[in-house]
Amino acid sequence: MIEIYVDGASQGNPGHSGAGVYIKAHGHQYEYAFPLGMHTSHEAEFLAVLKALELCQNQFPNEILSFRSDSQIVVDAIEAGYTKNKRFQPLLTEIIEKGNQFPLYFFKWIPSKQNHHADHLAKQAIHENY
Repeated sequence: MIEIYVDGASQGNPGHSGAGVYIKAHGHQYEYAFPLGMHTSHEAEFLAVLKALELCQNQFPNEILSFRSDSQIVVDAIEAGYTKNKRFQPLLTEIIEKGNQFPLYFFKWIPSKQNHHADHLAKQAIHENY
């Protein structure tokens, strides 16, 4: 099973944003910081999940994925498979489509203090690229 910690950050709302992805897999750790352009903080959270799924498609196909996120909005939307927010709907649809390519994927909400590594990477993506 692959453990994936994701976080999105935005400098302004909307503003320059970044995604942080921290992966623990087979005794190794992987870190990624992605600049995302201009988005709200919630959009950045959804985009961080998409970036993580893309990484896993390339590096860990056919693995079970265990996601951790401190975004209650993202976790609730993915678990329900639905969001009322029209801006999040296409992102959620893409997450579900990409997630369904794996044997199993699930999400767990964690407090921000347990997601500091992904948070640092998301903020790093903003500051290094803007």
